[in-house]
Amino acid sequence: MLSSSARLSRRSAATQTSLHSRSAQTFKAFYATIRSLRQTYEPPEPDDVEPSEKDFILSLLRANPSLRDTKSYLASFGPRPQPPKPPAPKPEHSPLLADKDVAAQTETKPPDIEPSPSLVVASILNPVYRRTALVKIQAPFTDRQLESIARGMVYLEKLGLVSVIVVENDQLPKGEAGERVALVEETMRVVNALEKQGAQARPVLGAVVRLGPKPGDEDSTEQRDYILPEAHTFPSDLIHIRSALRAGEIPVLPPLALDSFCRSVRIDANDVIAALVRGMGEAAALDNTQVHGDESPSMFPDEIDLTPLRLMIINREGGVPSYARGGMPHLLINLTSEYSYIRDTFDPRWKAAHPTALSNLELARTCLAFMPPTSSAVMVSHRSPSHLIGNLITNKPAVSSSLPHALLQGNRKLTPHTPTLLRRGLPIRVVRGVDEIDKGKMKALLEQSFRRKLSEDAFWTRMERDLDFAIIAGDYAGAAIVTREQCPPGTSPAIAPITYLDKFAVLPSHQGDGTVDFLWVALHDETYGLGLPFSANPNGGKEGKGEGRDLVWRSRADNPVNKWYFERSTGHLRQGDWVLFWCDAEVRLKTEEGRRANAGLSYLEEWEQGRLATWSDVVMKIPSSWKPKA
Repeated sequence: MLSSSARLSRRSAATQTSLHSRSAQTFKAFYATIRSLRQTYEPPEPDDVEPSEKDFILSLLRANPSLRDTKSYLASFGPRPQPPKPPAPKPEHSPLLADKDVAAQTETKPPDIEPSPSLVVASILNPVYRRTALVKIQAPFTDRQLESIARGMVYLEKLGLVSVIVVENDQLPKGEAGERVALVEETMRVVNALEKQGAQARPVLGAVVRLGPKPGDEDSTEQRDYILPEAHTFPSDLIHIRSALRAGEIPVLPPLALDSFCRSVRIDANDVIAALVRGMGEAAALDNTQVHGDESPSMFPDEIDLTPLRLMIINREGGVPSYARGGMPHLLINLTSEYSYIRDTFDPRWKAAHPTALSNLELARTCLAFMPPTSSAVMVSHRSPSHLIGNLITNKPAVSSSLPHALLQGNRKLTPHTPTLLRRGLPIRVVRGVDEIDKGKMKALLEQSFRRKLSEDAFWTRMERDLDFAIIAGDYAGAAIVTREQCPPGTSPAIAPITYLDKFAVLPSHQGDGTVDFLWVALHDETYGLGLPFSANPNGGKEGKGEGRDLVWRSRADNPVNKWYFERSTGHLRQGDWVLFWCDAEVRLKTEEGRRANAGLSYLEEWEQGRLATWSDVVMKIPSSWKPKA
């Protein structure tokens, strides 16, 4: 037997071994925990959610809509407010009631069971208001590509946008034997792809448009900046489309039209879509007239508004290439002011990779002329179906076109497949004298935008003295006013005079429709982007000729727009209740970077010395343009 001391020694050794082992395990567990914290956490995939549902939810989250975007979406697709019920007529002579009857009528319910209207319940009971979109699918696509496109159409339908699809096959020559059979087969492929994604689709194989211009178009003297389609349709021709939409089905059409002999012939899909956009808008206007004019409207209670809200062009080539981005796609196009210039600057070398870019650009201009002002068109590759959801909810491009050009070039979101958003837009013009400004309209714009009363005499006196130029969008839907602020004597010519953004205003009714981006791009081209080849836009300004200047402006520290300014400025400086922003002249930066090659720019360049102090001193002394608040 072991002695007691030996047993104690052995037990002590075993205890130390156990503690050492336990310590090692604890260290391993601790290390494993730390290591797991360094790795990206990937939550387990839920088994009760279909992959398509997860993609749908992720697409909604990626859209990241603002409060204004959400309100705009609900205004188009949310439940409509019900008209208040008229009060019940009171009898002229109230009958005499016994005491118990009076007590029964005057009895009130306890507060905890009084009925109260619930907005949530009202939203659930009232169905989502459904709208329509015209979709052009430029085949051929593989089955996998069609699956991706169909998934995007199903997502849109869940959000209330029902597609009317026209299928085109770019590789099917016109006039060949069997082309009708091939078109029907392509149409059925799209129908099958939609049904595999859970949608209900209906092939509409008969022609719903008529060949030739609409009667009366040739005699019209109306001035147009678009080309009328070579086809037309009447409300009675849309019966099959209406029937499909009422049944909750997505109509899918081949590009066919009836000729003068009532024969069904193949025509360009662009003419079919343009005729449908025009005809569906006219039919919707007629429906609204009947609803408001008749006591018993003939419309079905579940009728879908036929007015097209979106035009979607899905192809393999993506958006319209831009000369400003070296062939990468335009992000946002103002068709009213940019259409001709985009055509003129289209590089012939892009034709091979983008054979239908210009024809689709023309299609968008024609269709948007017949669509509501808030509508938009999007040209998107089959690789980016999720962008359709973001466009529907926000009605904005995937990446803002007013962001700094260098940021756009390095942004991972900007790829050859980034979609192009097209809007009817507004004309943009540059004026350089106060006498060219409509003071009444400018005053109304500034006061509505800033919600302040303009001190007119002081403001216009200052403009007469310091105005450099003003950029005006449309009929004063938006404006940017730039002044030249004088600096103290002896200030370096690299700093003086200061190009100061005095006012940047957009009417509330045009906020969110692209006017803000259109204005800022024009402001870039006239100030800190001047001298760059892609600043040569025909808006009546300098057309890219000249030397760029630093742009400086100030904003209240509590201004909610500052987040937007932070993203577009080169830098900012907080000054008490104000924030001073600036954008560096881009040509100067590019010149210095090119001269120094790999050395790059220093933290403080020679021309930057003292400029912040000068800017702050001059800008903070600029008097307010507003009357004191009451």
